[in-house]
Amino acid sequence: MTVHTPTMLRPQPLFTRRRVCATLGVAGSAACAAPAWAQFRVEITGVGATQLPVAIARFRDEDRAGPNAAIASIIRADLERSGQFRNLDAPGAMDETSVPAMPEWRSRGADALVTGSVSRLADGRWDVRYKLWDVVKGQDLGGQSLPVVTADLRLAAHRIADAIYERLTGDKGVFATRIAYVTRVANRYTLRITDADGEGGQVALSSVEPIISPAWSPDGRELAYVSFEQQKAIVYTQDVSTGQRRPVVNYKGSNSAPAWSPDGRQLVATLSRDGVAQLYAMGRDGSNPRRLTQSSAIDTEATFTPDGRSLYFVSDRGGGPQIYRMPAAGGNPERVTFSGAYNISPAVSPDGRTLAYISRLGGGTFRLHTMDVAGGNIRALTETNDDESPSFAPNGKLIIYASRAQGRDVLMTTTLDGSIKTRLLSSGVDVREPVWGPFNR
Repeated sequence: MTVHTPTMLRPQPLFTRRRVCATLGVAGSAACAAPAWAQFRVEITGVGATQLPVAIARFRDEDRAGPNAAIASIIRADLERSGQFRNLDAPGAMDETSVPAMPEWRSRGADALVTGSVSRLADGRWDVRYKLWDVVKGQDLGGQSLPVVTADLRLAAHRIADAIYERLTGDKGVFATRIAYVTRVANRYTLRITDADGEGGQVALSSVEPIISPAWSPDGRELAYVSFEQQKAIVYTQDVSTGQRRPVVNYKGSNSAPAWSPDGRQLVATLSRDGVAQLYAMGRDGSNPRRLTQSSAIDTEATFTPDGRSLYFVSDRGGGPQIYRMPAAGGNPERVTFSGAYNISPAVSPDGRTLAYISRLGGGTFRLHTMDVAGGNIRALTETNDDESPSFAPNGKLIIYASRAQGRDVLMTTTLDGSIKTRLLSSGVDVREPVWGPFNR
C-alpha cells in the first residue's frame, strides 16, 4: 500500500489513526480525534480460578473526609481491575486496630482482609491508615499510615492498593501511576493527565486544533505530543507539574509520532523534511536530527525496546503496513509481523518479551493482539472492532487501549490474557490516544 493522501485512508485506527494525520500533515481531521475522564467500570469475562479472594472493609470514618474519600471502594476497584483478586462482601466498618475473627472470615471464603481508618490531623491533613491480614494463616501482614491533604485522598487509596497488590502477588502495583489521553468534545481537544483509574485529573492542554500522540518521558516529568495549533504538525514537550511547554520538533513538513529513549536523552520522531515520512533520532530538545530509515515508503510509530538498543516501527515498504525492528542507531530493518496484511501501533512490554499491536482482520475489523517476541506466538485479546493505541502498564500486567462502544470512543484496560477488561465511562465525550505513565510520580 502506498499512502499519499488521507483520502486513501480509513478514518479509523489505521496506519495510523493515532499518527498518520500528523505524518501526512492533516489538521482538523475527524480521524485525528481523541480519549475522556470519568470512572472505570469493571467488565469481567472468562475469569479463572486463580483469583485471590479478598475482603476490604469500609474504613472507619472515611465518610468524614467527603465524597473523594471512599477509600475502601477505590481499593476494591483497583484490585478487581488487576484481574488478580476477587472482592468479597465485607459488611460494616473495621479499623486497623480491630482484631478480626479469623474463623468467621475464613467461613466467608476470604484469604485476605483489609481494614483501616481515616482521621483528621491537627494541621488539617488526613491520616489514612490500613492493615492487611492473612486470613488463612491468621497473620498480621502489616500496614501503614499515610498523612495526606484532601486533594490526595484518592492517591492514598491507590498507594494502599499498590502495597496490598505487591504484598500478595510479589509484583509492583500500578494503581498510583498516571495515564495521559486526549478527549474531544465538539471542536475542542483536551490533553488530560489522570490517575490510572481515569479519575483525579488535570488538563495539560486544551485547543481547537487536534492534539495527538502523547508520550511520557521515562522519569514521568514530561509529556511529548503533537499539536496542530500552528496549522501544521509540531512536536511539543511539556512539564506536567508546572505546565511549561515548548516546541521541540518543528522542521519543514510534518513532525509526528514522538518516542522517548529509555534514558530520556533522545527523541525519535517521524519527519517529512526530505519529502517522505521517515524516522529521525535527535536530542530531547529536537536538536541534530539524524535520519534512521532510508526507504521510499512511510516509516512511522517508532517505539524503543526497554534496553534502548532497538526500535519497533511501522512501515508500508512491503506493500501494506507491517511492524519492523531495527537497531536504535540505524541499520537494516527486520520484519516482525507476518500474520495478516495490516499491522500497526506497536507497544513493547517493560520486560521486552511481549509486543502489543493492532491488526486489521476481515471486514475492516481492528483488534488488539499480542505477540511473544521470542516464540512468535500471537494472541487476540479482544472481540471489538475498532481497537487502537495500546500501551503497557509499567509492571507489564495490563494494557490500556482505545476502542469503540455504543457509538463512542472509549478507553479500555485488559489483562494480558484478555480475561479481565475494564472500561472507562466516557460521559458523552470521545476518548482516544491513551498512554500509561511510568512508576515515577
